[in-house]
Amino acid sequence: MAGRKIALQLRLDEKAHSKLKIIAEKELRSLNSQLEYFIKQGIEGYEKEFGVVANQDEHE
Repeated sequence: MAGRKIALQLRLDEKAHSKLKIIAEKELRSLNSQLEYFIKQGIEGYEKEFGVVANQDEHE
């Protein structure tokens, strides 16, 4: 995920937001960095199970 970063708005329920903040604090990360970490983990897990997902610019 190197390169330009995209701004994204995310809606969460209060319980999920609170838990994410606690996890981020324990991991010494900002909330944004923790979310990026979780997303990267999810993508890696998906690709291990289903194969590599091509980036959007690779489709064009």
